[in-house]
Amino acid sequence: MSLYKNLFKQTAIYGLATVLPRMFSFLLVPLYTDLLPKAEYGKVSIIFAWMIFFNVILAYGMETAFFRFYNNEKDKENVIETTTVSIFWSSFIFLFAAMLFRNSLADWSDIDSQYVIYTIWILALDALVIVPFSKLRAHQKPMVYAIIKIGNVVVNLSLSVFFLLYLPKIAQSYPNGYLSSLYVENFQVGYIFIANIIASLLTFVVLSPNYIYLNWKFDFGLWKRMMRYGLPIMIAGIAFAINEQFDKILLGKLLPSYVAEAEVGVYSACYKLGLFMVLYRTAYTLGIEPFFFSHASNENAPQTYATITKYFVIFGSFILLSVIVFADLIKYVMIRDASYWEAMKVVPLIILANFFLGIYTNLSVWYKLIDKTYIGAYISIIGAVVTLVLNFLLIPSMSYYGSAIATIAAYGSMMLISYYFGNKYYPIPYEIKKISGYLLLSIAFSVISFYGFRENYIVGISLLILFLYFIYHNEKETLNRILKRKSN
Repeated sequence: MSLYKNLFKQTAIYGLATVLPRMFSFLLVPLYTDLLPKAEYGKVSIIFAWMIFFNVILAYGMETAFFRFYNNEKDKENVIETTTVSIFWSSFIFLFAAMLFRNSLADWSDIDSQYVIYTIWILALDALVIVPFSKLRAHQKPMVYAIIKIGNVVVNLSLSVFFLLYLPKIAQSYPNGYLSSLYVENFQVGYIFIANIIASLLTFVVLSPNYIYLNWKFDFGLWKRMMRYGLPIMIAGIAFAINEQFDKILLGKLLPSYVAEAEVGVYSACYKLGLFMVLYRTAYTLGIEPFFFSHASNENAPQTYATITKYFVIFGSFILLSVIVFADLIKYVMIRDASYWEAMKVVPLIILANFFLGIYTNLSVWYKLIDKTYIGAYISIIGAVVTLVLNFLLIPSMSYYGSAIATIAAYGSMMLISYYFGNKYYPIPYEIKKISGYLLLSIAFSVISFYGFRENYIVGISLLILFLYFIYHNEKETLNRILKRKSN
């Protein structure tokens, strides 16, 4: 029991360390959209999209490889040393090469060279802490891991608020003061990246003892084996990054230059309203994956997985419908600048797309349990191809609405492919009729509420109540058992 208790505790802490930063970043949306014109926010979104893409490349699967070899190798210190040295030199080479060709990168990406420089430093600093963070997890120090992760985001959030909100007021009130000398007019985008650099630098400083006390040993044979293991993971990560972020980049490339950044800005802002589903998906995944593996040997494991998936869909369907019903209320809190609201029509698609991704995560347990994780890479690549093809086809005529369609098509296809092959290689007795019923009903009610009776909350709330009744009607036996158990 103590084992499961410890597992739950660690999972909860890691979940907190993952979810809280996402929530903090959510809080930055109203700040950015209030203070930045649509084009400037679009510029920030495009740069962040590139950053996520390069984060995957700079990690090159070594994080996952570290855990795999740390658990399997007798000489664990050798794994730590080899991985750390590898990441250090690859990050240094990237930093040197990227700074050398910064102007070329700026021309290629259509991003101002000063922002390219900021981005390079953030990427390098974030890469350097990959192994130290992995080491904390390997040494079972979840609390230290969480404190540093959350601390990074708090510093970033605090500095962003200071630079964007308070520094202009200080400069106006005390023009001759020291802090006023830090103020540069029309430099909002720059301040966002400076806040990121400072947060990343402080994180590196906190974790720098991992480099100071390093013996700098490098086992080339071990490194080759780690690379063979890690590179397919990098490919899968690139495919996933394409699915997650490349739509913003392609919007910036494929739309006319005079509207591209503004279109990316409104799309990215409204895209953030899908964060409720992202948080649900992330928290659930972090909590449930250890459970999947710990119960893999149980005789009734397939039935357990089927039940878990059903309830994931039930709760997810309710979140989907709830967010869509109240989306136009949420926008007043999160996106107060009305000029961004033109992209609200994509919100239902984005929320549903993230829900599909969550269902895919549930369905993907089969290839993890039979040690065929490369299949996940293939599925992610298929999703990436769907994303790229549909974005190229739809963006010129449909702009960001085409990107939203591409996203939902990519995740939907990944979900269906995983279900098909999972049913073939690791059959799980999913209650398909019930799962499909909850999913389709929530989609239908969402369409009625958002596209038929938008901002009519009598209709929206009525649909929510009706959906809850549908859940109760179908799950009343299980609910009654739970209630009886609690009363006893």
